[in-house]
Formats: sequence, C-alpha cells, structure tokens
Amino acid sequence: MARVFITGSADGLGQLAARLLVEQGHQVVLHGRSPARAREALAGVPRAEGAVSGDLSHFAGTREVADQANQLGVFDAVIHNAGIGYREARRGTTADGLPPVLAVNSLAPYVLTCLMARPARLVYLSSGMHLRGDASLRDLTWAERPWNGAQAYSDSKLHDVLLALAVARRWPDVLVSAVSPGWVATKMGGPGANDSLAEAPVTQAWLASSQDPAALVTGKYWYHQQPATILPAAADRDLQDRFLAACAELTGVTFPVSV
Repeated sequence: MARVFITGSADGLGQLAARLLVEQGHQVVLHGRSPARAREALAGVPRAEGAVSGDLSHFAGTREVADQANQLGVFDAVIHNAGIGYREARRGTTADGLPPVLAVNSLAPYVLTCLMARPARLVYLSSGMHLRGDASLRDLTWAERPWNGAQAYSDSKLHDVLLALAVARRWPDVLVSAVSPGWVATKMGGPGANDSLAEAPVTQAWLASSQDPAALVTGKYWYHQQPATILPAAADRDLQDRFLAACAELTGVTFPVSV
C-alpha cells in the first residue's frame, strides 16, 4: 500500500486519481487552494486520509502546503497535478508579480519538490502541448513578450518535463516521471476534448503506486502507460539545469543537493 499526496485534488484529474488510488487500497492526502476547497476535496473522496490547503499561485501559500504536508510525514509518492489550463491562462499577476500560469504550473512543483520531504516517487503532470513550448527559456515572466495564453501554458508544460528530467538525474534514488493525461473533458480541458476521461488518471496513479516493473523506471515521459515522445530540446541536460537555475532565481529556493 502506498501513501500518496496529490496537489490540486478538489476536482478534475487530481480527484479522479485520488479516487482510483483509494479504490485500490492506497492512502491519499488531498489538497485544495483554500480550506473550503480542501473540504470539497474530502467530500469528493471521503475515504482519503486527509487534506491540506494553500494557494499555489504565490510562494507563501506554496510554502504553507509544503509545511502542512511535511507535518503529516514522508509520502511514498507525490503527484504534482495542480495547474491552470490553457483556456484559463490569462495575463494577470500573482502576489509575487508573476503570471499565474507560471506560478502554479511551473514554479509551485519546483518549490514543493525542494521543500517537501523527499518521497520515493514523483509524478509531474505535463501535456502534449509541451511540444509547442519555448525551449529558449527567454522571458519566463512575460515581461517583454506580447501575452499569449496558449503559449504560456505550453511553456509551463515544457517546464514540467524539464523539471522531471532534471530531478530524475539529480535524485537517482527517486523514481521520477512526467505524464500527459491527454486532452480530456475536465473543467480545464473543456467540453470539446476528445480523449478518454476514464484513462486520464490511470497513468499517474500507476506510476505513483504500482509494483509493475514497467512502472519502476525513472526519467520518462508517459501517455496512457506508454513512454511518449518529448520535445527533443527537453532532453538537453544544460537546458534542464538552466531551468532549475531560473526557478531558484525566481523563487529564492535553491534545489537541494543529492544525499
């Protein structure tokens, strides 16, 4: 039995993955961006172990989530599911002066990875749209570029792949994966999505908990339990390291050295 923490699990794919894991007999801790959303998460998965709350759109809230999770002990796996979709990726700025899609999709998983007790497995939710991401890493905060929500989302999903591959290299004792759940009809995906909603949470739950030898690998990008193609630039170790350095500069949180 695995003990799994899932960010952004008040609804959508996070909650679907939580339900699947609980049905399989695993312990799950949920997350919502506010106490009210955390209660909604628990109402949707009443057999979950518990829920924490904190707004991942700003660093103070992300630190609160890390602190609450650490108080509950070490998890076997963390699924970094929380995200802002391409249809919701509006310009705006967070309390830290950053685009929300960058803060939630890119920087929050980085900060949580750095600050939470290291689990045995890490799963980062990406997207097939990462193939359209800008691998130059120029102007991550969109201070100079004309705003484009779809591009900002694609960039953030490329960041998740870069983060997963970088962590897999630096922490060889942890099984690290990135996952595309497909384009599915959640609140984020919208009603026009045509991929399988039933299959969408399966891969991340499998990677977080399964003893299947196929799941016990690291540094892969997955789609429906099969390794999938990444943007070739994402395999560049220098680019991965540059992304970690950019995250450290933007957040003030340095990636821990391997022990």
